[in-house]
Amino acid sequence: MARWRRFLGAVAAAVTVAAMGTVMQASSAAAAPVAGDGVAAPSVVGGSRATQGEFPFMVRLSMGCGGALYSPTIVLTAAHCVTRTGTNTSITATLGVVDLNSTSKITRTSNYVLQAPGYTGAGKDWALIRLSSPVTTLATLPIATTTAYDSGTFTVAGWGAATEGGAQQRYLLKATVPFVSDATCNSAAMYNGEVIASDEICAGYVAGGVDTCQGDSGGPMFRRDSANAWIQVGIVSWGDGCARPNKPGVYSQVSTFAANIAAAAASLGG
Repeated sequence: MARWRRFLGAVAAAVTVAAMGTVMQASSAAAAPVAGDGVAAPSVVGGSRATQGEFPFMVRLSMGCGGALYSPTIVLTAAHCVTRTGTNTSITATLGVVDLNSTSKITRTSNYVLQAPGYTGAGKDWALIRLSSPVTTLATLPIATTTAYDSGTFTVAGWGAATEGGAQQRYLLKATVPFVSDATCNSAAMYNGEVIASDEICAGYVAGGVDTCQGDSGGPMFRRDSANAWIQVGIVSWGDGCARPNKPGVYSQVSTFAANIAAAAASLGG
């Protein structure tokens, strides 16, 4: 079974947003089939529209992926959303709005990308994008450093497709999805052993209907911690289609890579 990446693509992302003159039906989306660099992430299917300021850490990236503001100068996203580690000034990050066409949006260009060392297309699906200047007016999203929050009910959000194969959304959509155990997710009825239990986490409904989708890749999966603050536990990575029965979303397990992410961010000055 092929890994269908939840990535939309820069050209498609630009075209679909520019064409949106009306409000799209809010819903959660799943992943799109993408292999290699420059592929965009999936969007949320079966969700509802987020309110302005509800998730201030959400980031939309111009290649068609999502991300989360890890620090004022660094965005955490998926490794499959970027090409390689090195200088990169081609990515535009949009922040601070739920409407991508809003005149209040904050934009920053990238100046460096760090793809997870050892990433080969399966597992280790994280990357950092350093911004050209800090964004100091928005809250950042802390990452989980232990597995304490890697179960329960999670929130996902993104500008990805609201239906499998659909266009990206102009407005940020949100949804909640329940944890699916590694054993269940790797069962013959679901992914038949494809999920890398050591660094991936599954979330979704057996009946389908709610999921991340194309254009959501790289975005965060998060929940409340013991202090009722948001904490990131996953990164939208892949899935078989979007919101299909027995095909939950598969997310990079942030707690597995927390120390690596922190060290990499420190090396970038963030």
